[in-house]
Amino acid sequence: MKTVPTTKIRNVALVGHGGAGKTTLAEALLYVAGAIPRMGRVDDGNSTTDFDPEEQKRKISVSLALAPFEYEDHKINVIDAPGYADFVTDVAAAIAAADLALFVVSAVEGVEVQTEIAWKMAEARNLARAIFVNKLDRERASFQRTLDDLKARFGTGVAPLQLPIGEEEAFHGVVDLLTNEAVTYDGGKATKTSVPSEMESEEHVVRDALVEGIVVADDDLMERYLGEEQIEVSELEHALATGIASATVYPVLCGSATKLVGIDRLAHFLVEEGPAPAVTDGAPAAFVFKTIVDPYVGRVNLFKVIQGTVKPDVVLTNGRSLADERLHQLTTMRGKEQISLSELPPGDIGAVAKLSDTTTGDVLGTRGADIAIEPLKTPEPVLGIAIKAKAKGDEDKLANALHRLQDEDPAIRIDRSSETHQTVLRGMGETHLGIALEKLARKFGVAVDTAEVKVPYRETIQGTAEAEGKYKKQTGGHGQFGVAFLRVEPMERGSGFEFVDKIVGGVIPRQFIPAVEKGVMETMQTGGVYGYPVVDVRVTCFDGKYHSVDSSEMSFKMAGSLGFKEAMAKANPILLEPISELVVVAPEANQGDIMGDLNSKRGRIQGSSSIGGGEVEIVALVPTSEVLRYAIDLRSMTGGRGQFTLTHSHYDPVPPNLVDRIKAAAAEPART
Repeated sequence: MKTVPTTKIRNVALVGHGGAGKTTLAEALLYVAGAIPRMGRVDDGNSTTDFDPEEQKRKISVSLALAPFEYEDHKINVIDAPGYADFVTDVAAAIAAADLALFVVSAVEGVEVQTEIAWKMAEARNLARAIFVNKLDRERASFQRTLDDLKARFGTGVAPLQLPIGEEEAFHGVVDLLTNEAVTYDGGKATKTSVPSEMESEEHVVRDALVEGIVVADDDLMERYLGEEQIEVSELEHALATGIASATVYPVLCGSATKLVGIDRLAHFLVEEGPAPAVTDGAPAAFVFKTIVDPYVGRVNLFKVIQGTVKPDVVLTNGRSLADERLHQLTTMRGKEQISLSELPPGDIGAVAKLSDTTTGDVLGTRGADIAIEPLKTPEPVLGIAIKAKAKGDEDKLANALHRLQDEDPAIRIDRSSETHQTVLRGMGETHLGIALEKLARKFGVAVDTAEVKVPYRETIQGTAEAEGKYKKQTGGHGQFGVAFLRVEPMERGSGFEFVDKIVGGVIPRQFIPAVEKGVMETMQTGGVYGYPVVDVRVTCFDGKYHSVDSSEMSFKMAGSLGFKEAMAKANPILLEPISELVVVAPEANQGDIMGDLNSKRGRIQGSSSIGGGEVEIVALVPTSEVLRYAIDLRSMTGGRGQFTLTHSHYDPVPPNLVDRIKAAAAEPART
């Protein structure tokens, strides 16, 4: 592709709810621009940007993809972002790299939840926004209903630039409100014509409202408009571009990606009204917004040049790791196709392979440079599954594969629990985790077994008890002999463990006392009466016996273990469960359902408050065992509009009626 100046670059993120037609729209733009010879189809698994096997199998986008093309002497870098909640991390990455978020909305379904979520993300970055109402050729499609929905959700800045000609199957063109022109389509071929007579009255009313909305931000234009002076189209377009760039006007275009209606007008709009990248002068610097791990090519980093011009073989320093990275061959990617580039000017988007220590969110620049950029925020994972290598000996291979998986997808987290001895793969939902497991097998050749995540229960005692720990074993030669008398008593919750040496008179030689303590501690870790680690206990060794020949560290370690087990069993042991603080943010309309559900989960509501925007925040303390799959429950109750955070709070006793069930579960053979 040829190099163009920054003023002729457009970085556009296609965002919106799954199924609105973002990938098909990207395909249509590429086809209309002549970048591809024919249009692929998502349903056939041959679209340009859905090239990953998981995408082709599921027929949904699971990762962002680039789709650059040239149009009217400009370069447009389209970033096709996923539309499903599990892949919101890539939506955030696309928005971080773009200069315009183009929201694709189905004229059948209207504004859906992931459109709202993406809008909030773009709004938080004050990113320019525009809207494309797609699927106007479908049954039950309605432009007016969708426009009303958009205005109700996103405010008065929503301004239609076009009106559709015809409805549903009869939809075949658009009216451009700025130029008072109509364009009709037949098999994708566009023909300019006059506005249909039956639409003239509506067109005049909507156009007047549009012009008024455009000139209101420009005092000179407003004064001329109020004086009934004719405002030139070029002046309106310039004022509109200013309003778009300042994120105060959100123009609405319309069409059908599958029938190629309005696609050329959309491409023209991106050229004429889309904002160019905002860059600064200085030495070359780049922001990595996505990492792709290819089993053959290795790591490929997608980046945006934020200042200077990046040329092949330039050496830049990673601001996080301080490692020097040589950017050998520069490319851009159109789906999976790599296209070589001679250079990347400020604001352009490209790709580079085989950087040694660079991943998503990193900034590359000259050594010592202070480059300010808003960080890429990764949401906390909300669902986990325990995994274990299926084949013995694949543990190291699995660890390496998980590391590479995290390079590609920062929303993936890996927890290794010393209490439950599980490796837990965490992600944004069931689909996200399912695809991660498929990638482990397909990309990295590691098959895994899965299991439910275990809850890290603990044990403690409520009473005081004493016991004799006696270890005696006679074999050929020296035997084993050690006796330790132990007293156990409870400590305050969260205090941990304390060992008290009250031995007097040398009944246990000093060198064997640490062995008694070690035996107690190891037993506490491996499990008490119920098989879980023991906490908040004071153990006092107050008497004992030894043999001058047969006593050893091993015998007293065993004596400590046996004495502790017996004393623990007599000291009114109880099971403790972890309690999490759950903070839910959701629509006020769902408050009753959420609080009722939390009560059924043994939750204790700590408070709820309105936080504006029709949302409420609910804080509750809930047993961790009850919210292991809360992401699924909340998504179901709120239609995907609810979000939550979960943090460990403390441990509480398990209700007696649940102890036997938990004990039985602990006795089951572990699968991971």
